[in-house]
Amino acid sequence: MATIDTVKFKKELLQHKAKIINSGVLSSSDDLTLSVEDLPDETDIAANVVSQNVTFEIKNKELAKLRAIDMALHRIDKGTYGLCEECEEPISSKRLEKHPWASLCITHAEEHEREQKKFFKVG
Repeated sequence: MATIDTVKFKKELLQHKAKIINSGVLSSSDDLTLSVEDLPDETDIAANVVSQNVTFEIKNKELAKLRAIDMALHRIDKGTYGLCEECEEPISSKRLEKHPWASLCITHAEEHEREQKKFFKVG
């Protein structure tokens, strides 16, 4: 396998991190407040709750990505970047190009995704 250009990936990871932090998504609380004007009408309350849920989901996804980026930066510093955390085999460069914060090879990422779906499956 070719050597991974960790300098390039570190730069890319830092750009992704800055984009998330500077986007204001994590610090905005506009959709998380309920004004007195929203209280009298059940439809408005329901719309507000849906909006809050969407905002929470977006913030959670961005926080998860931020944590994954920080962990990838740590792996670069440790010299383990680009190796699957499950099997220690190299993660494909194609996968790293698309998701530079990836910590699992595609095989183990798919396994984890299937497990998540089983865990959260309703019914």
